[in-house]
Amino acid sequence: MDILIKNCVIVNADQSFSADILISNGKIAGIGTSISDVSAETEIIDATKKYIFPGGIDSHVHLHLPGPAGFSSDNFYTGSRAALYGGTTSFLDFVTPRKGQNLIDALHERKKEAASSLIDYTFHVSPIEWRDSMPEEIKACVAKGITSFKIYMAYLDTIGLKDKNIQKVMKAVADAGGMITVHCELGEEVERLRKQFIDSNHTTPEYHPLSRPNYIESEAVKKAIDFADKAGCPIYIVHVSTKESLEHIRKAQQKDQKVFAETCQQYLLLDDSKYSGDFKQTAPFVISPPLRKREDNEALWQALADGTIQTIGTDHCPFTLGQKKHGIHDFTKIPNGAGGIEHRMALLYTYGVLTDRINFNRFVDLVSTRAAKIFGLHPKKGEIKTGSDADVVIWDPDVENIISAKTHHQNCDINIYEGFKTMGEPEYVIVGGDIAIRNGKFKSGD
Repeated sequence: MDILIKNCVIVNADQSFSADILISNGKIAGIGTSISDVSAETEIIDATKKYIFPGGIDSHVHLHLPGPAGFSSDNFYTGSRAALYGGTTSFLDFVTPRKGQNLIDALHERKKEAASSLIDYTFHVSPIEWRDSMPEEIKACVAKGITSFKIYMAYLDTIGLKDKNIQKVMKAVADAGGMITVHCELGEEVERLRKQFIDSNHTTPEYHPLSRPNYIESEAVKKAIDFADKAGCPIYIVHVSTKESLEHIRKAQQKDQKVFAETCQQYLLLDDSKYSGDFKQTAPFVISPPLRKREDNEALWQALADGTIQTIGTDHCPFTLGQKKHGIHDFTKIPNGAGGIEHRMALLYTYGVLTDRINFNRFVDLVSTRAAKIFGLHPKKGEIKTGSDADVVIWDPDVENIISAKTHHQNCDINIYEGFKTMGEPEYVIVGGDIAIRNGKFKSGD
């Protein structure tokens, strides 16, 4: 069925303008003033006083992620449904192979797990070890359209890489024409501090941020940038959380090194005061990197405004309170992660656009366009443009909400944004030309 959206205020990353939008065969078929030459079967949506922008692209989610406390509580179906409620129409998840498993085999397995997704997706593939076949495996992934390769400088006992292998992987990715996506923490230092606290019987969640202080991230960021420069490899640094990391990123960008940076809304809106309280109050905020100081929040907002940071991901990886209790006597055993895929746009619109920290066009760039360009999805995605995929959000700016685990659509009984007030929500979300959210409700009515 064709759709005609009338009386639009279209917001792209580079400009805003008034027009109508015609959607046909899953694509944006036309943009113009007073479009009227449509079939009788065309659905007409009046978007007066609404904003229209491209569907969100969340560059960082972990759905159906295995761990000692069980899988993260959102699978690909429930996570993608929550994404739709928030205006996100595409995401990038991760392929984490088993030791010794070929990257392509791991990719095929992960695609099967993702088959229930309601929205488009692609992956970052993670080399978790080095073997002689790795350069060819990386090239095979690139041939299948996977160009981002995630490495972890932490978690050295499971999926992390030590410096020598990081450099080998970066060289192989550079040679294949890909990009390194990197979790920057000094893994050995994290483990030293964690052991020190546990050995001293400091076992509660308040010691989680103390075991991962700012320098753990910022020194790893500097090291990763230096390694990438030497390898000639583009680098994308995920979930940047500290003001010191931003200094290293800016210096590299000023030298025209290909360094991209992502932050997440939790590092803009929450701080380490959340680690004061009992286990039920504090365990939901055990994420890595941890929440930082308010001065870090402010530095990150400034980095959004000045372009140092290119994207906003969520690092969506929710666990229930019952799963968090896996570490009730040892904070190092609390599964790290929290939900956010549903709230990214409303939070950034409310606390960014409406407070004049960023303008509306910059908002669209951060939540959609820039990720599309960095990860090779543009111009199909990330822009309202003739010929692009019909992934479209019709945004009602006047709707007030209060975030709560009782009413959210993420499959979790806790929410780290509990009580946050937001303005604006998707009235319609169109995915590939099909209406997935209508009048703020999922198409099946739940």
